[in-house]
Amino acid sequence: MPKSCPELPYKACHLKFVCSTQQCGKKNFLSFLIALKNSFNGLMDVGGFINAITGAGGVKIDIRFTPTDQQKQTPDAIVAMDHYPTWKLQKNPFWRVKHPNSTNNNRMASVANSFMAAQERTIFAYEQYQDISGVVTLHLAPGKKVEHLGIKIQFIGRIDMSMGVNDGRPHYDFVSLSKELVPPGILYQSTTEIPFFFRNMDKQHESYRGRNVSVRYFVKVILERKFLPPLQQENDIWIQVIGQAPAQNEAIKMEVGIEDCLHIEFEYERRVYHLQDTILGKIHFLLVRIKIKHMELAVIRRETSGDRVAAISTGGGAPTSIPGLQNDNSANIFTETQTLVKYEIMDGAPVKGEVIPVKLSMRGIPADLTPTYSSVNNRFSVRYFLNLVLVDEEDRRYFKQQEIILWRKELG
Repeated sequence: MPKSCPELPYKACHLKFVCSTQQCGKKNFLSFLIALKNSFNGLMDVGGFINAITGAGGVKIDIRFTPTDQQKQTPDAIVAMDHYPTWKLQKNPFWRVKHPNSTNNNRMASVANSFMAAQERTIFAYEQYQDISGVVTLHLAPGKKVEHLGIKIQFIGRIDMSMGVNDGRPHYDFVSLSKELVPPGILYQSTTEIPFFFRNMDKQHESYRGRNVSVRYFVKVILERKFLPPLQQENDIWIQVIGQAPAQNEAIKMEVGIEDCLHIEFEYERRVYHLQDTILGKIHFLLVRIKIKHMELAVIRRETSGDRVAAISTGGGAPTSIPGLQNDNSANIFTETQTLVKYEIMDGAPVKGEVIPVKLSMRGIPADLTPTYSSVNNRFSVRYFLNLVLVDEEDRRYFKQQEIILWRKELG
């Protein structure tokens, strides 16, 4: 930009301005604005103009959830969480000791104290039928003002399939409610607090963060501005659905083997378990004519995602001994298999008539367990299996999978 620009007629100076913006990059353009400010001896508020074109309006939006008076009187209505539950495994064997909240051992503390201690984490587990309340705080720089076209808040429940192998696919909003917090006007105060409340929202699905799909519930604040993109801020909450114990919970009994070589009978005490339960069972060796080296028991989680997933989630499915990703191209269905825990329950060759006890505490599994999900919105399902594996001296593996049903007994 020539130094003689301020002395040129307005149209000539404007022409030079347009040419500079078209011929230079963003960095040069910002340098040009600073030089222009110096040329006009401070007649132009370049700082405010730069904030405007970059979308920085000097406003910080904070969303904080607070319990209602009724929820404070009910300790089990809301539970503060120390991390986002996720599909990833925790490799540290002492992870449960480091995260006591995950086992709900801190319920003696009041809900109010839990909220105060967890303000920085802002992750809370809400029971399915609880109302959502909180405060939106707007922070302005001292001495600044912001003109807006209204501030609104939204509560959204979303199934997001734009991750993992489903990259690029759209999300599906099954819950959406919008309210106006503040009508159009001007904000002058450095701190403005606005309470919000959502009552009787339909929260039919649990929050879930899987490998290829997730279910989110979040509150979104939108500050509309004239001639500028709106300012937005989101904050997630975690919804959990408390289940009920089944009226009948029959045992699992099954005989498997190889003709004239191996015949075993395994028995599990129940088919349905809550997330803090203990799996008990026993393995009977009725015929043993092969040299078995050891036996393992594993818990497997299988996530199936895609359109029209109900047809697969209700079927038995073809079990696989190799964890990983499978793809049914005909239905555009993806299956992700994870081994959550595996341990040896027998070492050495068994003899005919021997009985091997089985005991597995699900509290010790280094993963965030979820209930069994069957065809959530016809988009995905999550199922759990017990995988019994026998290994002979030639390292051949014989396995049998049995599905178990998990349900949630309490929040956390």
